[in-house]
Amino acid sequence: MHKGTQKCSWGSVSMIFVLIGGVNWGLIGVGGFIGSNLNVINLIFGGAPVIEWIIYILVGLAALKLILGCSCKACKGGACGAGCSGCGNCESSEHKSHESEAMNSME
Repeated sequence: MHKGTQKCSWGSVSMIFVLIGGVNWGLIGVGGFIGSNLNVINLIFGGAPVIEWIIYILVGLAALKLILGCSCKACKGGACGAGCSGCGNCESSEHKSHESEAMNSME
């Protein structure tokens, strides 16, 4: 896989938290229509509201991270990925092989 298309571990964790939050909010909405509590986070951690609140905060922070983006090399496509942003290795053979892989995958 081309390095420029990979996300850093924080990007992956953020995506998981946002997906969990999105599904949970969808279930809350459906539960409102059918008169049932489908808030999965509340159902799992309802006995420990502090943990529930921490999860909600983490979901919100993950969403902000995805909105604002990440400046690490893995997310920006640097460190010899196509779209290299001044890593200084643009003339290296490793960079050229990544570039040719990216061009071949587009065909």
